[in-house]
Amino acid sequence: MAETDKPLLIKRYASRRLYNTETSDYVTLDDIAEFIRDGREVQIIDLKSGDDLTRQYLLQIIAEHESRGESVLPINVLNDLVRSYTSQATSVVPEFLAASFEMLQKGQSQMMENMTKANPLATMPGMDAMRAQQEAFMKAMTGGMGGMSTVPGASSGDEQAEGEDLDEIKKQLAELQQKLSKMDK
Repeated sequence: MAETDKPLLIKRYASRRLYNTETSDYVTLDDIAEFIRDGREVQIIDLKSGDDLTRQYLLQIIAEHESRGESVLPINVLNDLVRSYTSQATSVVPEFLAASFEMLQKGQSQMMENMTKANPLATMPGMDAMRAQQEAFMKAMTGGMGGMSTVPGASSGDEQAEGEDLDEIKKQLAELQQKLSKMDK
């Protein structure tokens, strides 16, 4: 799905069903999470009242991932977040979290930039495959945050394909290490 400046509008009906206004069909929380992983902003509004429900649904998506064992947030961070809702730190926490995520995204971008054609090592055999695998690794580590590009042929949610991709990454990394060790001799 292409990124646009305008958020994808999702309407919640009285039946609590979620309706994608662009495609004119009903969506699930998993669909909304996928839109976000693909780099799309979403806005979820209650059709009847007009209330913005985006925050509520994003928190629900996070809670569902955490409850399925897909933990990203350590317990101490969760505890600190709960404490921040009842303390004076509330005003600092959102800015700190936003700055932290921005730094993470910039770091990822810089790392990917360092692996581009401007780098003299980019002409080394196998570098394109290593760059693609690094992108896949970063996407897997961040759950697709920051609009990282995907590796062609890799489909999200397909655990077997991801396992095969990981095996391929390991194989190519071993080959690259072998080539590097030959260059040192």
